[in-house]
Amino acid sequence: MLQTIENVNAAVNNFVWGVPAMVCIIGVGLVLSARTGFIQFRKFGYAIKNSIGRIFTKSEAKEGSITPFQAVCTALAATVGTGNIAGVAGAIAIGGAGAVFWMWVSALLGMCTKFSEVTLAVHYREKNAEGDYVGGPMYYIKNGLGKKWYWMASVYAILGSLTVLGTGNATQVNTITTSIDSALISYNVIDDAQISMVNLVIGIVIAALVAVVLLGGVKRIGTVTEKLVPFMAVFYIILAIGVVALNADKVPHVFEMIFVGAFNPSAFTGGVVGSMFMTMRRGVSRGIFSNEAGIGTGSIAHACADTDEPVKQGMFGIFEVFADTIVICTLTALVILCGGAYHLRIRNNVWKLGDDLYCNCNVLFRILNDSWMGTLRSKMCRVCIYNKGCETIYDRVCAGRNPWCNSGSWYHLGNCRYL
Repeated sequence: MLQTIENVNAAVNNFVWGVPAMVCIIGVGLVLSARTGFIQFRKFGYAIKNSIGRIFTKSEAKEGSITPFQAVCTALAATVGTGNIAGVAGAIAIGGAGAVFWMWVSALLGMCTKFSEVTLAVHYREKNAEGDYVGGPMYYIKNGLGKKWYWMASVYAILGSLTVLGTGNATQVNTITTSIDSALISYNVIDDAQISMVNLVIGIVIAALVAVVLLGGVKRIGTVTEKLVPFMAVFYIILAIGVVALNADKVPHVFEMIFVGAFNPSAFTGGVVGSMFMTMRRGVSRGIFSNEAGIGTGSIAHACADTDEPVKQGMFGIFEVFADTIVICTLTALVILCGGAYHLRIRNNVWKLGDDLYCNCNVLFRILNDSWMGTLRSKMCRVCIYNKGCETIYDRVCAGRNPWCNSGSWYHLGNCRYL
């Protein structure tokens, strides 16, 4: 039975993340960019200034909502973590260093896609029976396209629930337990026979920590992420920059690997990765896994924001993708490629790179000395715990969709070109 599920999953993945995904992700990003006059570049300075400025501005949200900055942090908490480390490592493992280039391309277009998602989510949101704001793709499909598209809203709600359970909650728990198991075994604290019991304890602890946050409702989620996300992102960036600085002499060659490998991957992988499409596919898919631009789940958090300006809230979406992929994912890639772990694995077997580096904390640990290892491992595990909690929010909103509501008109994104 398990083998059948794996075969079906592999077949679906190979189809979805083949030509259809490349056409949809790149094509939609180009169309939305053209319709909005490439707003992700025109208003980039404003988006960054507005987002970072909110860190130092105290504000209170109305009952049943969160502040705009808390919405940003909630969305970032669901992306900064596993996708930034495990996703990048997996992309490089399978697609070579050139996958990073295509990750950048998908992010540059994804900034406009995320902007559009957030704008539509805030514009077409509604209040539930408890008076809380709820929104997201299922709501703007339903309220923006009319009754004949209710079926698509329902399909998205179902698939969205399954997505956050798999790529969200299950992935986070797996990476946390794998990282802790690896650390305990490395230091001879436990042996293989004790792993199952340790994993059970870890699962109970994680469930308890997540419950403490979730049971406080949307207000507590926003409050926790507002404090945690800026700290964990800056902490990770500082450590990653430290690793790159220690290997500064290798940075020029790393960028050569990225740009040349994007179009000729076999040049740096010895023929192990010989397809440009494979490199593009892995870079784009892992980029989407990291920043969620095009998936739509990130806009669910933004729909809860206490704001009456959909386009202004959409600017936060531009910042999210930039910070998540262009900054953090790039630093992770540089750490992997500068530190020598990639070259070590490419000589042995490129597929084994994923075995070591896909466990989300181990990239930096193999490069830094022991005094840094324990601290970073602890911090990154905490990142994943809160990451899991935010994915649970998306699951609940998708599952609680109300299909019977008045329809509106599609928000004209073309107007954004005049901003």
